[in-house]
Amino acid sequence: MTSETTAKKDIQKLQRAIVDGLEDVKGQDIVVFNTETLSPLFERVIIASGTSNRQTKALASSVRDAVREAGFDKPRIEGEDNGEWIIIDCGQAVAHVMQPVIRQYYRLEEIWGQKPVRLKSAAEKAAEARAAAKPASKTTRKGVEKEVKPVDAKSVARKQAKAAAAAAAPAKAPAKKATAKTAAVKTPAAKATRKTAGSAKTAQPKAVLPKLVVNKPKPAAKKPAAAKKAAPKKKA
Repeated sequence: MTSETTAKKDIQKLQRAIVDGLEDVKGQDIVVFNTETLSPLFERVIIASGTSNRQTKALASSVRDAVREAGFDKPRIEGEDNGEWIIIDCGQAVAHVMQPVIRQYYRLEEIWGQKPVRLKSAAEKAAEARAAAKPASKTTRKGVEKEVKPVDAKSVARKQAKAAAAAAAPAKAPAKKATAKTAAVKTPAAKATRKTAGSAKTAQPKAVLPKLVVNKPKPAAKKPAAAKKAAPKKKA
């Protein structure tokens, strides 16, 4: 690891310690500027606001303690007696803790704000802390640690496909039943058509079939009338 890389890590660590010290006492409008190309004396300028003399003094004290806990030399503090504008000289970084009126009047952002440094939000830091603290194994109710197995994408896909098929199968059955019920229900139009067809069949006359008589007796032969007249009358 080169000396330049080590120096960059040191300044980032110092910057993080100062910002953490300001955030611990609710410092407002915290901004960080990279001043490597503007001044050979320091590489970072950090500006924050405090609403009162008491808060600005507390912010300066918190920054001093955070820097010392991070392993750096004790910073020099100026303006702590007044409390309107306190300067904390941490060597490679300088922090300005100001009340809003003083900050608005001097406008240090216009002097040092050529290259602002993006700070991570509290939500991003909390997410990183949770990710770092998340264990590789989970504890069951009995207190026995169980290793977390890696997720197999193929098995998950197969399970999802089976679940989708199972969900789709019962959904088709009601449709079939509904179709059968619909076919069985007789609509008024169908009933009327069937009644009309039945009445038409009833109205048609049945065809009369001729009777066939077998061994019909022959009629008796009539005697001629002349023969009856010619018969003689008997005398008394």
